Amino acid sequence: MKKYVSLLASAMLCVCNMHAQANGSNPFVGHWKLIAADKLLPDGTRVSDYGTEPHGMAMFTADGHFMIDVFRDVRTKFAGKDREKGSFDEYKEAQLSSSCSFGTYTVDTAANKVTLHIDRSTYPNGDDTTQVRDYELKGDTLSWKVAPRPDGSIPVTVVRRIAP
Repeated sequence: MKKYVSLLASAMLCVCNMHAQANGSNPFVGHWKLIAADKLLPDGTRVSDYGTEPHGMAMFTADGHFMIDVFRDVRTKFAGKDREKGSFDEYKEAQLSSSCSFGTYTVDTAANKVTLHIDRSTYPNGDDTTQVRDYELKGDTLSWKVAPRPDGSIPVTVVRRIAP
């Protein structure tokens, strides 16, 4: 009997999550492909930040979890075959050519803001932080801005929904 109750509860949760997504209460739910990772310079110019064809994905679950991966389009390989024996420059390049994080999130559709509760990030200073970002959703294209960097540039991430 417990097995059937558990199956019924799982089915109901799935139906509720699909209903919430269909009604637009959480437009982030789904899988997204990275199509741009740019930055706005202080003078308003928009330039690529991770190359002209960056790679990455974002996933937002109906129960409030997220994962975002951004990688530069061209990444330098380590000269050796052992990742534990890279040079300073190889480690630096590997760190600067990617930006990944995961945690939980909430969306305020009225204010067009997403709040990310970052559990872990490739940038350790992002661990255990909460970041609020403005977002824009146009059809199947979602974009958000990150807080300005020390140089005044503002990273902009653009993803397109991957059809189920």
